Amino acid sequence: MLNLIAGILVPEEGVITMNGNVVNSLEPEDRNVAMVFENYALYPHLTVFENIASPLRSPKYRQPEGKIREEVERVAKILRIDWLLQRLPSELSNGQRQRVSLGRALVRNPEVFLMDEPLTHLDAKLRHQMRAEFKEMQANLNTTTIYVTHDYLEALSLADRIAVLNQGRIEQIGTPDEIYYRPATEFVAEAFGEPEINILTAGLVNKDGWMYLNLLGDSDHFAVPGRVRQALEEHGADTVRAGFRPKDIKYSFTGDPSMLRASVYSFEPLGAKAILTVQADGQLIRLIAAADLDVKPDQPIYLKFNVEEAIFFDSGTGRFIARAGEKGVRSVG
Repeated sequence: MLNLIAGILVPEEGVITMNGNVVNSLEPEDRNVAMVFENYALYPHLTVFENIASPLRSPKYRQPEGKIREEVERVAKILRIDWLLQRLPSELSNGQRQRVSLGRALVRNPEVFLMDEPLTHLDAKLRHQMRAEFKEMQANLNTTTIYVTHDYLEALSLADRIAVLNQGRIEQIGTPDEIYYRPATEFVAEAFGEPEINILTAGLVNKDGWMYLNLLGDSDHFAVPGRVRQALEEHGADTVRAGFRPKDIKYSFTGDPSMLRASVYSFEPLGAKAILTVQADGQLIRLIAAADLDVKPDQPIYLKFNVEEAIFFDSGTGRFIARAGEKGVRSVG
């Protein structure tokens, strides 16, 4: 997609427009786009300074030398590579090369920035810092940026709008809130969040004037919120897929009648928190637990599901039906 926008590839059908103008026939150098490649694509014989400066020395976008030095030093300070300006790419780490590649794009004033996983090769601490820097830079630059990433944290923290692609097709386009709280499909729901959302098949049971989920062999304790009952009734199916984020499932080792019995399957401490996987009715369910929790495999555990935060999907197509919660309810046909 980035190659198509940049003009490196030609679309087989459809049109690409920038500022209302069709650019399909324009050569890459005439589109005024700045691209950051995942594999850096640096000039090996040029210093860091010369690599960053190269767009400002091209025949089409040439700038005075004083302006070039000013812009290169400004961008290098933002990226914390101002002390590397006289080095060659072969003398840099992968993370430093990635920042030089970023600098070469940021020194421009293009119509659009195209970024192909620009933070992939940075260490975790620097990646976190650069996310914050990107957010500030984008606010200051006010330039359209198309940013490709497999990291859902980058997407949620940086984007105004997110397009989720699945095998070349767009599953959903929306704001970070829409993508996270009202995912259009199960694929989108599973792509955002760590640990991954739990999506379980559930029957719909009407009794005593209430609608219940027959979930994990229990049809007495999962009352469907009134805010989504109408959407489920209009949907017409007697089976749905119910999604529960790990944070919306509470656990206890001294269960009460409103809780569902399960057993501990695995425990993964991750520093400040842990991922606790339990088994109930043959299904594995992921929870968030305290890192210092003392548990053993097959130990009995009791679960309480917050149905008020459940996300409901069609059991056949996997498409969103409705959700109740603080972010509201929306039904998708």
